[in-house]
Amino acid sequence: MKIYILDAFHAAGVDYAAKRFETVRWNDPRVGNWHEEADAVMVRMTPIVSADIARAKKLRIICKQGVGYDSIDIAAAKQRGIVVCRTPGVNSDAVAELALALGLCAARRVAEFDRRIRAGQKVARPDFLAVETEGKTVGVVGVSNIGSRVARKWASAFNARVIGYDPYISSAPCELKPSLDQVLRESDLLTLHVPLTDETRRMIGTREIALMKRSAVLVNTCRGGVVDEAALYEAMKTGHLFGAGLDVWDVEPPPRDHPLLTLPNVIATPHVAGNTFETQERSALRVARQVVDFLQGKQPLPENRVA
Repeated sequence: MKIYILDAFHAAGVDYAAKRFETVRWNDPRVGNWHEEADAVMVRMTPIVSADIARAKKLRIICKQGVGYDSIDIAAAKQRGIVVCRTPGVNSDAVAELALALGLCAARRVAEFDRRIRAGQKVARPDFLAVETEGKTVGVVGVSNIGSRVARKWASAFNARVIGYDPYISSAPCELKPSLDQVLRESDLLTLHVPLTDETRRMIGTREIALMKRSAVLVNTCRGGVVDEAALYEAMKTGHLFGAGLDVWDVEPPPRDHPLLTLPNVIATPHVAGNTFETQERSALRVARQVVDFLQGKQPLPENRVA
């Protein structure tokens, strides 16, 4: 049996898989033939669409590094009886850390000040005031694994009043609100931690942003499609929001002429929330172990399996 590794993985995961099964790595010319020969696929960013699955003659399992799986056609995999699994939880602390970092940078205008000082521009202090986060209200949309960590970190480090919205849970380390609108209205900082689904696509649009405070900061480290980027641009251009920290985009990487990148109060990072040394090693090992275990007859844990 063969494991095809379609993207660059940490050596820990590659070595684990290679010691147990034949592997074909992303930089091997043979990787283009994975549809013909792969019993298992390890993937990070490469999309696997219905046409790929239709061509995959031997494929039994797809394991994706990360939490989101919108790059894989789950319905097509289910129809073929192909197992799809992921690695929830391994990057939770890393994503939570960047969510806080983006929020703080946007509130305190860190990136803007950095750009100005590098350009030799003077900063007249009365004209460039920032926003404090101590004791403010932080709204967390999606209070599961990552969202819960974000809630705890804001509360413990900044004495924040943390409120949350998540229709799929009944308890959380914050005050749960019955509606998204209520969270939008009360939050000084709103941070998003939901998967991209039909339900969450464009869940933050023109109407939702209009409910937010003019002094509020928006942070998105989950999926770009959750926020209507055109609506966010219009709101920020007119000064409706104080700032935004965005790690995820509709198109990644965003084009250089993206309207949001023209705004000084937008902090932009290239989908790197989980991109730490520690996370890459943990994630790669989790993917490799799930694939190896499956090929040896052991089913993935229910919480890791999506098909």
